[in-house]
Amino acid sequence: MRGYRNLKASNSLNRIADINRALTNHPLDIKDKCYSKYVLGEGIGQAEILCRQYLLTRVAGLNLNRALLHALGKPDVPVVYYLPPEWRKIIRSHGFKVASIRTALLWKAFVGMMLAYGVFKIAKIILSGIQAARNQSTQQLGRYVYFDSLVPGNLPQPGRDGRSHDIITWYMQWRGRALDIDTLCHGVKGAEHREVNGTAVIPVLSPIPPLVCFSSLSRFMAWGIGAILTAIWDFLRGRWWHALLLNQAALATQVRVQSSERLGKDYLFHNSGWIYRPLWTYEAENRGARITFYFYSTNCEAFKRTEGYPPLPYGWQAMNWPHYLVWDEYQADFVRRAVGQTANISVVGPIWFHTSAEEMPAFRGRGVAVFDITPTRSSLYRTLGIDFEFYVPKICIQFLHDIQRVTKDAGYMMLCKRKRKLKNESSFVHPVYLTFAERLADSENVIIIDPDVSAYRVIEESTFMISMPFTSTALIARELGKPSCYYDPTGLVQKDDRAAHGIEIISGPEELTRWLKGISVEPHMSEVNVA
Repeated sequence: MRGYRNLKASNSLNRIADINRALTNHPLDIKDKCYSKYVLGEGIGQAEILCRQYLLTRVAGLNLNRALLHALGKPDVPVVYYLPPEWRKIIRSHGFKVASIRTALLWKAFVGMMLAYGVFKIAKIILSGIQAARNQSTQQLGRYVYFDSLVPGNLPQPGRDGRSHDIITWYMQWRGRALDIDTLCHGVKGAEHREVNGTAVIPVLSPIPPLVCFSSLSRFMAWGIGAILTAIWDFLRGRWWHALLLNQAALATQVRVQSSERLGKDYLFHNSGWIYRPLWTYEAENRGARITFYFYSTNCEAFKRTEGYPPLPYGWQAMNWPHYLVWDEYQADFVRRAVGQTANISVVGPIWFHTSAEEMPAFRGRGVAVFDITPTRSSLYRTLGIDFEFYVPKICIQFLHDIQRVTKDAGYMMLCKRKRKLKNESSFVHPVYLTFAERLADSENVIIIDPDVSAYRVIEESTFMISMPFTSTALIARELGKPSCYYDPTGLVQKDDRAAHGIEIISGPEELTRWLKGISVEPHMSEVNVA
């Protein structure tokens, strides 16, 4: 906390973000011939970026940010953190002291633990395969698609009208989907079996089938012995990368020794895990599977400043997915700026993601759908490395306060839908915002919508909508033909910011009042009565 205050007082909040960008973009100083094709398999052609991506997810991020802020909190305190040699140089070049001996020891301990985890992963794959072969418990999936990293709210949950705005239902209506699919698979443990358009939706905990064939198990065990010996020998002579990636290489080999008929036809990954493309996906792609990366949201870019656009945020420029699904040309341009003009991009419109069977509450009058962003506690926010303070309690509270007052004066009901249930996230939400939110719920023209209700349902039953910059709901409203704007209570957001995707940016309550008065409401929309 003190380190963050020191950065803010010196007007250098960008210092942490600059380091994260440098780590994202600076290639590791490892010669290509030092990577082993025996260990990395089909990933050998992307070995450096693969290794860098894995470091960005396992070493960088919040924990590194905390270590940097801790060093800034006291005079002359060095950074003590498990860092590879290349990254120690980068952090020193940004004006930080690094405790050389302690950092080197921590790094060796971390790599040693990753080596042990890799050995454990190899043993686990072998034992799981033997158990599955004995029990003959493998599922018969036929031609299948696998959705990675889903939660219960991402599964089909039709409402009374039979519709569900989840990613699996969206996929089945997408023209570019894999055809003649027998099964739609996901990793949500304990989920009930469902169907979408007659196709089974079932939980399969791993995207990679177990090794039930004796020949496959034999090949994997032989590889495992060689890979473990290679990783240990390299670790002892200072080559840490094979030990670091051994657990990922095990998964890749599990794919490589399989029959291609047992693999999925399409593997879908979403933008919560945008940095690291798993090593096993290179093997799956080589065996004929398609690897698809999709954006379920558009709030990915940094705010434009008065002096222009800042560099891209942490991690995006390290991506190398083979196929991207984006909402519109603005997002396509973002991806090209991140990974290059040759990126394989499909513009598909808004992508459904999270839903439930919860219905809209009954209300009378003209409804204004309002979507804000919940500010986190200061202890968490300050570790995010954000160099532009906007999603903070003061601004988030002013956003809701202004809209409540303006909509009340104009005779509208404010339909406030948050992303999460605040009481369930009290350890995550800033307490000042939480207190205001509780008071706001008592306002006579405010209806708090259950966060589980689909954003599509809220927007459909509203006259128009207001979003906090730059949430994706504004684009959904535009798709549904509803008047939509981004509201900025501060005037900090630049009117021509490309992150708005062409949605109008309204600044201050007076401008918001004029915007409301300028909206022509059709006669049949003057009263809404939702059962």
